[in-house]
Amino acid sequence: MSKGAATRQVPVFLVVPPRVLLLDVAGPMEVLRRANIEQAAVRFAVTYVGPSDTVTASVGLGISGIRPLPAELPDDALVVVSGAVDEPLGSEADTRPGDAVLEAEIVRWLKRAIRPGMRLVTICSGALLIARAGLLEGHECTTHHSLLDTLVRLAPTARVRDNRLFVEDRDRLTSAGVTAGIDLMLAIVAREAGHATALAVARNLVVYLRRAGADPQLSPWLEGRNHIHPAIHRAQDAVTAAPAGDWSVETLAKVAATSPRNLSRLFNEHVQMSVVDYVNRMRLAVARELVIGSQLDMESVAERAGFSSARQFRRAWNRLYPVAPARLRAASPEQMR
Repeated sequence: MSKGAATRQVPVFLVVPPRVLLLDVAGPMEVLRRANIEQAAVRFAVTYVGPSDTVTASVGLGISGIRPLPAELPDDALVVVSGAVDEPLGSEADTRPGDAVLEAEIVRWLKRAIRPGMRLVTICSGALLIARAGLLEGHECTTHHSLLDTLVRLAPTARVRDNRLFVEDRDRLTSAGVTAGIDLMLAIVAREAGHATALAVARNLVVYLRRAGADPQLSPWLEGRNHIHPAIHRAQDAVTAAPAGDWSVETLAKVAATSPRNLSRLFNEHVQMSVVDYVNRMRLAVARELVIGSQLDMESVAERAGFSSARQFRRAWNRLYPVAPARLRAASPEQMR
């Protein structure tokens, strides 16, 4: 950012419910804290609000200094509603009956304070609170897998999605919760402060940087990662670690601890491409780096990327890229230095 340029403020209001799941607050807000450190063009100004100035979090810690729910919100506010647990660690009594009054106050405030066009983000069971406020009707959304049926009941006209890290539909952004709240906030940071900032934050927090829905991927290495299926991730991690390996469907099925037929079905369902297509895309990512960053001939590029021949490499390349490898190399800045 040039010296003297104005910093753009993003006002963030995080709603803290009773029995708040601490990671639903700490994870996403740590993403924003780190984003403020990584760059100076955008500053996320966070205010914690709620119906009570003190709550007991899921791990038994007390959280204080929570401000009252504001009478009004700025038009550009980013409102985040955290999730809660049934029973905090070390709790000797069920506080839910008494806490229901505080939750009802949050619901009434949401109905009054959230205006059309205002961005509303939920982490985990926070989706249930905004559903009770009628703010998910007609929207695609998600929540923690154990609460999907409840969300369907509370928002009958919403399109509730399962097996999704997070879902964005217009000005409603909902997540599966817990660590998925970090994924959602990384996507928000990428939009507000740029992909480079989001990548730097993810590296600092030692987390995968994943996207969801139809958002463009940040790089080929992240393609097809907007799911939470462990068997597929095992296969994808193996291919990512060594794209040039002998990755037949049978070999990857052993890595994923499933049958070849089931792995093919899972890839088509959750990755929206076949196993072979996924392997080829990872190999093409390697090949593209070699085309741009080296002077290797195309036969050597094909071999190092794991293709059986230059012909197979070119055939796969032409299906994905509109510009031939040689033309891309000639036009790349790396080759002009």
